[in-house]
Amino acid sequence: MPAMSMPSGVRVIGTLLIGFCCSAAPLHADDWPQWGGPQRDIVWREQGIVKQLPTTGLLPRMWSTPIGEGYAGPSVADGRVFVMDRIKRDEVERVLCLDATTGKEIWNAVYKARYTVSYPAGPRMTPQVDGGRVYTIGTMGDMYCFDAAKGTVLWKKNFVDDYETRIPTWGMVAPPLVVGEQLITLVGGENGALVVSFDKVTGKERWRALDDSEPGYCPPMLYTFQGVPQVIVWHPHAVSSLDPETGAVLWEHQWDIKAGLCVPVPRQVGNRLFLTAFYNGPLMLELGSDGKTPAVVWKGSSNSEIRTDGLHSIMPTPWVTETNIYGVCSYGQLRGLDAKTGDRLWETRQPTGEGRWWNAFLIPHEDRFFIHNEQGDLIIAKLSPAGYDEQSRAKLVEPTRDVNGRMTIWSHPAFAMKSVFARNDKEIVRVNLAAEK
Repeated sequence: MPAMSMPSGVRVIGTLLIGFCCSAAPLHADDWPQWGGPQRDIVWREQGIVKQLPTTGLLPRMWSTPIGEGYAGPSVADGRVFVMDRIKRDEVERVLCLDATTGKEIWNAVYKARYTVSYPAGPRMTPQVDGGRVYTIGTMGDMYCFDAAKGTVLWKKNFVDDYETRIPTWGMVAPPLVVGEQLITLVGGENGALVVSFDKVTGKERWRALDDSEPGYCPPMLYTFQGVPQVIVWHPHAVSSLDPETGAVLWEHQWDIKAGLCVPVPRQVGNRLFLTAFYNGPLMLELGSDGKTPAVVWKGSSNSEIRTDGLHSIMPTPWVTETNIYGVCSYGQLRGLDAKTGDRLWETRQPTGEGRWWNAFLIPHEDRFFIHNEQGDLIIAKLSPAGYDEQSRAKLVEPTRDVNGRMTIWSHPAFAMKSVFARNDKEIVRVNLAAEK
């Protein structure tokens, strides 16, 4: 049972620079209640955001709160910030709830989690907030439903004990998907329980689907093709489409992914679905007029992480339109592709670096992108078929984790309340990005 631990300290740092509004965000502001934001598509839709960033020193913080290790990004909802971390010496994971205005801790929950995974630096999942509840899944398969206001446990599951899950190499990652009263979750269990739908209020199982015990790392997504709602589950052996009400398989496209590295979220554009894997490269599917018959439009010709022809993403989800694809490849190349053919249009390393698994997250906002790279930079840039056009950049947080000899951050920030909320292995911060009135 999670227990309360001592409060974390809070540091309020500095003042805001010219071009940043000195007051708190206005009353009407968007939340970021789950991985990918309000619509689970990694798009920031708030208006009144700065056009340029200051270029000297760290971006000025509204607050900074100490935190433990972890890859999990924060979520922001109802004036609160939720994030997970790990205290290695105690072999515990924590769920933290902070005041979004001050950064002060409201509650935390702690439970034992003895890691047996590779890259054991902490939890991976962005907390999911819905209807006054917050859902979390720890690296070793501990799933909790908390009262978001109080931190009390409403229900819990342990995937290993309850479903005989074999925890994948890099732990449990994928945040569940809320569909009506359901919480559709990658479990990787035995007896047809790769995917399990739980009642989001009681935790009771509603249905299970797919007889495959390797879950991979990709969040399930709800898309509609030709009027047919379907849950898309990309796992290491196939792209599977499920009926959201029953879990029945609507269609599948077999695709064996090396090392189980299905991570970036599949992107829907019209009747097409784009996927990209570190080794296996890109794949563009198109659904038939029934919304249930997939066909390959084009795919990459390389299964190498080094000799890449299209887009071989390891973590970041690309941005896809009917005409173009923008994403970060296996060794840090930011690339633009023709979405109709898969042909590469351009490549740059200006916002990134060079090295295996080099990472940067792309967050569309109006006519530009906010890019958070693994060196802790926040960049404003425009991406087009003609190439990359950087507008400004500043340091958001310092990289704190050594990967292959370079210091990194692999945690996706949240964009809410006209601010960015970001973390490393030492602190979580809020930086105001509201334009000056």
